[in-house]
Amino acid sequence: MGSEGPARTQLRVGRLVKAHGLKGALKLELYTDDPDGRFTPGAVFTLQVPVSSPWHGKTVTVREFRWMNSHPVVFLDDIEDRDAAESIVRAILWIDNDADSAPVEEDAWYDHQLVGLSVVRDGSVVGTVARVDHLPAQDLLIVRPTGEDREVLVPFVKAIVPDVDMAAGRITVTPPAGLFEDLPVDEPVTAADAVDEAPAAD
Repeated sequence: MGSEGPARTQLRVGRLVKAHGLKGALKLELYTDDPDGRFTPGAVFTLQVPVSSPWHGKTVTVREFRWMNSHPVVFLDDIEDRDAAESIVRAILWIDNDADSAPVEEDAWYDHQLVGLSVVRDGSVVGTVARVDHLPAQDLLIVRPTGEDREVLVPFVKAIVPDVDMAAGRITVTPPAGLFEDLPVDEPVTAADAVDEAPAAD
């Protein structure tokens, strides 16, 4: 059986970005506000990797976690050299979470909880969450506008997604102009506007 099914509640806590050094260390991209608490020696993570990966269906155990030049680095059991580390790069790490308790991180949700939620702007439903994309810089909510055959990429940040109401089945968005609709073309920038925005000369 695969290890990625939603049978148990899991929390995504990091991604292995690249091998570091020659002794099997891996640089981490963190998805948790408590890395020192999550990556303790002995912590076990489920791996999200392609089916073709030799690591598919396996778990990894933390041997050591440290900060090196302000970058989080993890050492895992049975990964003793750079070649082994390279074989697991890009894996996403998930940890079992107690289903009876809320996620440790504030404002933490699982992808399957967000998919299907209504997207509300100014009190009106404008679409539905189709999926969540996890990019190095930030997460994106992929929203399918109501009645349209296209997708809108909404940065999953507090400034644009101020509220997620799981009980009501909706998220509230305050997107910048032009994210969900084309900007009007009848308001060109005037020369005066350009002068006002230009930096003052020394």
